[in-house]
Amino acid sequence: MTEPLMTEPGLIDARTHRLARRISDVLAIDPGAGAIEFDGRWTSWGQIAGFATQIKELVGEHGGDAPQVGILLRNTPVQVATFLGVLLSGGCVVAINPSRGDSRTREDIRNLTLPIVIGTADDLSNLVEEQSTTVVTIADVATAPVVTTAAASSGVPDQSPPGVAIRMLTSGTTGPPKRIDLTYDMLAHSVLGTESDDRTPQTLSSGVAIVNAPLVHIGGVFRTLQCIVAARPYVLLPRFDLDSWADAVRLYRPRAVSLVPTAVRMVLHSELSRDDLASIRVVTSGTAPLSAEDADAFTAKFGIPVLTSYAATEFGGGVAGWTLDDHRLYWTAKRGSVGRANPGAQMRVVDDSGEDVGPDRVGLLEVRPAQLGPGADWVATTDLARIDADGFLWILGRADQAIIRGGFKVIPEDVRAALESHPSVEGCAIIGLPDQRLGAAPVAMVELRTGSTATPDDLVEYLSDRLARYEIPTRFDIVDAIPRTPSGKADLGEVHRYFETGHFDNGGDDV
Repeated sequence: MTEPLMTEPGLIDARTHRLARRISDVLAIDPGAGAIEFDGRWTSWGQIAGFATQIKELVGEHGGDAPQVGILLRNTPVQVATFLGVLLSGGCVVAINPSRGDSRTREDIRNLTLPIVIGTADDLSNLVEEQSTTVVTIADVATAPVVTTAAASSGVPDQSPPGVAIRMLTSGTTGPPKRIDLTYDMLAHSVLGTESDDRTPQTLSSGVAIVNAPLVHIGGVFRTLQCIVAARPYVLLPRFDLDSWADAVRLYRPRAVSLVPTAVRMVLHSELSRDDLASIRVVTSGTAPLSAEDADAFTAKFGIPVLTSYAATEFGGGVAGWTLDDHRLYWTAKRGSVGRANPGAQMRVVDDSGEDVGPDRVGLLEVRPAQLGPGADWVATTDLARIDADGFLWILGRADQAIIRGGFKVIPEDVRAALESHPSVEGCAIIGLPDQRLGAAPVAMVELRTGSTATPDDLVEYLSDRLARYEIPTRFDIVDAIPRTPSGKADLGEVHRYFETGHFDNGGDDV
């Protein structure tokens, strides 16, 4: 892959990098056409381009030698335009989640020492305390961004290596989210493929996609960029809402949709029919495990195959997944797998010494994502996995979440899958709590389906012939809603706090 020309430290020449060039070219195809439908109204490609250009100019004026731009990201058209504007400037987007709780977000921004922070007036007034930062207020694409505080950037350190496009937040499933540096090259490989495949569309796509993943999560970033570089208009939802999503499906009739496992289960257990989803030919699902039983039930109800995948922020995208051809040929024999390695990616399972254990043996997964380029090092994960002789990957749980109960190893993912197969259970989260006699014991937080009932005794009885005795949780707490991260995974940090304190502590914001 050709290296982009470098200008100032941390800043790429956006005129030469193929990702920024593709974004710019697509925005100019048909400026008057609709690009993003939000809350029933369309924002045009020209409006997105105009606002992105204003952000690009502001970054150039106020970014200095370290153009790291913090964006308080929410799912709105003006946030998308702001995000694209930073990429067009060659700067680095630093993803900030304004929904983690005010005190935590203030501390995050304080520690980042960014030259520029951009957000809505409400978010900025609540969350930005430092006056040594240039603050830019955004409202909508029809209103010019306003520099409300201008500060010198000379004292702000450059925290990003050259060529970084996004300092992306991880999902924060087991602890505080951390930031992973994703380069322009990694993003380009993920959404454009190789340079030989890189051809800018000459016309806009006739289909309309649906994006419901949050921009503050890697899934939302990739879905957004995939639509932009493909010149595909899309419906942007603030978050996954069953009724809004179903209305968009009926109106725009997409052939493919992407749903996190929690959303798959919501659709599966809804009153929606095959007629409601008649246009959809395939559902892709990632970010968290989806049981084979749920995938099969979805296909049985709607006649739509569910293609699961395996990805991580650290990889800069996906490394494995099902294709439709593989699903037709292998699903019955390989159900529960997350598919085979993506083109150019490599995977292996190793033991504690780092030696490859071979087919069908359990160990720790290591990957070489294609988006890291040829010659990349193996990336170690904490996922327990096995790979069969045909190259299909099974994720069996996380080694760092295993619960050792009286010498027996309990994998929370196994318990979760068994419990979520109960007809009354909408979702659950399994963690280990200290136990004076056994060392640790599994406990379960359970969310029931609307209108359903189940007692802890009912759940114990249900699990008695599905799990070993030592795997059955010692406590079941039934709650109205499990706290979740922006990607839809159970927020295990909040779950731990609940079991330790008896209540949720999310800083007053939705989790």
